[in-house]
Amino acid sequence: MSLRILITGGAGFIGSHLADRLLGEGNSVLAIDNLATGHVRNIEHLAGHERFRFIKHDVTEFIYVEDKIDVVLHLASLPSPVDYLRKPIPTLKVGALGTHKALGLARDKGARFMLASTSEVYGDPLVHPQPETYWGNVNPVGPRGVYDESKRFAEALTMAYHRYHAVDTRIFRIFNTYGPRMRADDGRVVTNFIAQALRGEPITVYDDGQRTRSFCYVSDLVDGIIRLMHSTEVDPVNLGNAAEMTIMEFADTVHRLTGGRSEITHVVPTDERTKDDPQVRQPDITRARKILGWEPQVSLDEGLGRTIEYFRQLFAREAA
Repeated sequence: MSLRILITGGAGFIGSHLADRLLGEGNSVLAIDNLATGHVRNIEHLAGHERFRFIKHDVTEFIYVEDKIDVVLHLASLPSPVDYLRKPIPTLKVGALGTHKALGLARDKGARFMLASTSEVYGDPLVHPQPETYWGNVNPVGPRGVYDESKRFAEALTMAYHRYHAVDTRIFRIFNTYGPRMRADDGRVVTNFIAQALRGEPITVYDDGQRTRSFCYVSDLVDGIIRLMHSTEVDPVNLGNAAEMTIMEFADTVHRLTGGRSEITHVVPTDERTKDDPQVRQPDITRARKILGWEPQVSLDEGLGRTIEYFRQLFAREAA
């Protein structure tokens, strides 16, 4: 059955890939984005598609949609450290007011509501790997708290709408995801390393590079989100790759796949970007495996290869 699906943050990195997949399955997609972090180039290939529509709109304001909506996928956010450290209040507003408006729309339309949450709800974890039952170790007054707490509040609000307004809800917690259409200037480790390597600059690893992360390719994440959409699971579900590695190991991988021209250097950050930065990050995806029959399929080398090629072409266009 064809569904009509609204995606907030629909011109963003993940939102645009979701739009592609959902349209490819015969659904209709209405993408809403204020382009604060999204970009029209992510969806320009969909211009003229008979089942796709884009509206530029800030989701912290009232959302009006005349036609029916079957699913509201709420991805609007300022998820990178560069963004939420520079715009802390808008980060809190989209997590709180934006989620409230999106939930209100879902309630009004009788639609399923899906919240894009984050591994950051676990903070700097004291439990490793992180299962959905772990409540987290978050500093609410630190610089990262504006993002962490906005998502924790969004989860609480989503469950309140489920319990008290009987809205059919889903929550997925996204762990580090990468792929084409990421912003080159978003300050994340994937884009930092790839951009530096392709420009022939030193690959800068913060401190000793022993913090760990787990990297999930975007097509795997999208598959997990769609499986969850079609499930009956109400409790939060981790979506990420369980293959943990140090940042130093990741730098070595980027160095190898980009041709090994850049040197790897260690730097001590001079801003607040790494304050309260998690020392480890690895999802426990037992629940996703059991309930959704899901786990990542794309290897790091394959996914990074596609991502590197995307940035090669993007930088070439920008230089032309």
